[in-house]
Amino acid sequence: MSWTSGDFYNQQYIGPTSYELQEQYTNGNFMPSSFQFNSQQFYSPNEYLSPTVSSTLDEIENIEPPLLDELGINFEHTYKKTKSVLNPFATSDTSILDDVDLAGPLVFCLAFAFSLLLLGKIHFGYVYGIVTLGTVGMSALLNLMASPDKPCSCIYTTSVLGYCLLPMVILSFASFVFHFNGFFGMIIAIIFILWSSISASKLFATSLAMIGQQLLVAYPCALFYGVFALLTMF
Repeated sequence: MSWTSGDFYNQQYIGPTSYELQEQYTNGNFMPSSFQFNSQQFYSPNEYLSPTVSSTLDEIENIEPPLLDELGINFEHTYKKTKSVLNPFATSDTSILDDVDLAGPLVFCLAFAFSLLLLGKIHFGYVYGIVTLGTVGMSALLNLMASPDKPCSCIYTTSVLGYCLLPMVILSFASFVFHFNGFFGMIIAIIFILWSSISASKLFATSLAMIGQQLLVAYPCALFYGVFALLTMF
C-alpha cells in the first residue's frame, strides 16, 4: 500500500473543533479537557511519611514558642515583679523569684537617666557605671552569704536591682515639683532609699533562701540606692 500526500490531506479530522476549544477556554478551562491533570498525580511528600513522623512535625510547629518568650520578655512576670517592688511588705509570687528578665531594669534605668536629663544633669554614664559596679559587688556578696546550693548570678542580681530602682525613678520625677535639698527633702529621700532596699532584700532573701538575713542584705542595697538618691538631690 502506497502513501501519497493526497491521502494525507484527504483524511478526516476527528479532534475538537475551534468552536469547542473556544468554549472550553471561555468557561475558565485554560487547558483542553484531554490535557487536564489530576492533582493526585503530582508528588506529595507527606504521602511517603509515616503517620508518626507527620504528627511529630505538626507538634513541633505547634509548640514553637512566641518571639517574646525567646527574647526572655514576659509581660506577666514584669507586672508581678513591679507590683512586688511597689508593695515591699506583700508576699512575692513564687513564679517571679527566679526570673532574670532584663527588659524592666533597662526601662527603669533609661527612665531614671532621662529624668535627670530633664533636670539638666547628663548622667547616663554614671547611671550605667553605678549599676555595673553595684551588680558585680552585690553578686559577689550574695554568693558569700547564700548557700552553695543557691548560687546567685550577675544577671539575676541585675534584674532585681534594676526592678527595685523604680522608687528612685519616682523620686527623680518628683524632684520636678519638690526640692530635696533641705531637711525635709532628705527625710523623703531616706524613705525612698528604704523602700528600694527593702524590696530588693526581700526578693534576694526569698529567692536565695536566706532565712533571717534580710537586714544584712538590706544594708548594702541601701548604700547602692543611696548613690542614686544623691544624683537626684544634688
